[in-house]
Amino acid sequence: MPKRVRIDPDDAVRAAAAQAELLSSVGRAVGVPAEADPVLACVHLVLRALDVAERDSIHPAALAVAVRHIATVLQQRAPGHSVEVRIPGPSGTAFQCGDGPRHTRGTPPNVVETDPITFVKLGAGRIKWPAAVASGALRASGSRNDLSHLLPAVDD
Repeated sequence: MPKRVRIDPDDAVRAAAAQAELLSSVGRAVGVPAEADPVLACVHLVLRALDVAERDSIHPAALAVAVRHIATVLQQRAPGHSVEVRIPGPSGTAFQCGDGPRHTRGTPPNVVETDPITFVKLGAGRIKWPAAVASGALRASGSRNDLSHLLPAVDD
């Protein structure tokens, strides 16, 4: 069973600094946002990188923080174990959320899977659930597979 997603604040501070430096290196000079929360500062820097549509300007550690933050918000909004959400790759995670029947073995009946960048775009409202499904960037199975009512999970 996937555990609750955790984010180390020190990791978020380092990831935000790395993301700001990477944006600066591609001519998008920005400072680390003056957020009280280093996790939110990191998320906002990743969103800035996505807004300028420069995939190469997204730092992997910052992307991982953004993914984990959105996962945490979804778990808080929809506690439970009915849907397994999978974001594979080094920047990804897996977690369960949603009220309903709990699975105990094998492949769960309700699975949502996407890549980290699509997950962040969904979490920030940059792409809508139906568009992500239609494009093939989001794969969802089961009767409880639509999490669109929980999004966006990040305020801009």
